[in-house]
Amino acid sequence: MQSIPVDTTRLGVLRCAIAPEAKLTNPETQEVKRDRDGNPVWTVAVTVRQDRRRISGIEIAVSGQPKGIEEGQIVRVTGLTAFMWSMGERHGVSFRADAVTPVHGTAAHGKGGDA
Repeated sequence: MQSIPVDTTRLGVLRCAIAPEAKLTNPETQEVKRDRDGNPVWTVAVTVRQDRRRISGIEIAVSGQPKGIEEGQIVRVTGLTAFMWSMGERHGVSFRADAVTPVHGTAAHGKGGDA
């Protein structure tokens, strides 16, 4: 699987759409997915809006539980990478980051609130 680094400085406002959730490998047993080092993998749904364009949503996987992130809050994404995947006739893009952190001092409807 080829990884493609993403320049987050060009993405505009990044806002948490769904607070961090543990990524499950098996919903029936509630088993949490783990990375290569054994850390639990979490996902954060983030909206992206560039220069008054349409809002897009992406789900970002991150190792370890992100702290202090609430829905509607502007976030900073560090080390974002896109991965192209395919399984039979299904295909898509997955995202992984080194970290997703809150941008403090930004209200849910404050400056940059049009995301």
